[in-house]
Amino acid sequence: MQISSKDLIFLIGLASVIFLIAPVTLISFVMLHNNRKKRHEKEKAWLKTSFENELLKSQMEVQEQTMQTLAGHLHDNIGQLLSLTTVTLSTIKPDDPELVRKKVDSASQLAKRAIKELRQLSRLIYGQELTRRGLAEAIAFELDYLRTADLHIITFNSNYKSKEGQHDKEIILFRIFQEILNNAVRHAEATTIDVVVHQDEQNLEVKIKDNGKGFVEEEVIKEKSGMGLFNIRKRVALIGGDISIFAQNGTEIKIVVPYP
Repeated sequence: MQISSKDLIFLIGLASVIFLIAPVTLISFVMLHNNRKKRHEKEKAWLKTSFENELLKSQMEVQEQTMQTLAGHLHDNIGQLLSLTTVTLSTIKPDDPELVRKKVDSASQLAKRAIKELRQLSRLIYGQELTRRGLAEAIAFELDYLRTADLHIITFNSNYKSKEGQHDKEIILFRIFQEILNNAVRHAEATTIDVVVHQDEQNLEVKIKDNGKGFVEEEVIKEKSGMGLFNIRKRVALIGGDISIFAQNGTEIKIVVPYP
């Protein structure tokens, strides 16, 4: 069967079009792949920079929180104890030996209490470095310090074991914990706080539950005070975690982060 010249021209034209389209398609595919690869590399670089910035910010906030606690403790506790010691000593009358003895004993007791408070402060300064020894120990120290005020019923349970390569993530997670704890104490006016740190082969879970006032998340987000909640969610996402918030009849916040 002979092919007509018209059909031959059509076949040649079709083959030419195919040979032209194939390289163009291949080049387009390669360019698209390269663009996606570049975009992926940019996203990775941006995520790395964001993580490093957030890590530095979290470290500074942990230090700032420690300094604020130090300042408050110096003013409210140790300052008052030393003032009382000064007043007690200034009222001593040398002509009454019995009263002198009582005043000196009282001043001595006040001085001992001030020394005890100073030792607690030294532990607090050291506590700033506790995240180097593990998240659970840092959380335990924070809760122990809160217990000294005798205003809250606090429970803490943990099966945590430190793993290498997770220190930076733990600093951010500890700062998140500090912010949640601060909200429970100052804003929710909680009297009972329960904290659980649960670890398995792949994940680390931190759960904080209180009996405070609770809140409606959508309403809080609209207000300026909602920035704290926004930052918590942003930081959890930055370390690849998930967060669940239940804020009725108190507040329960559960954070789960990859911890292989």
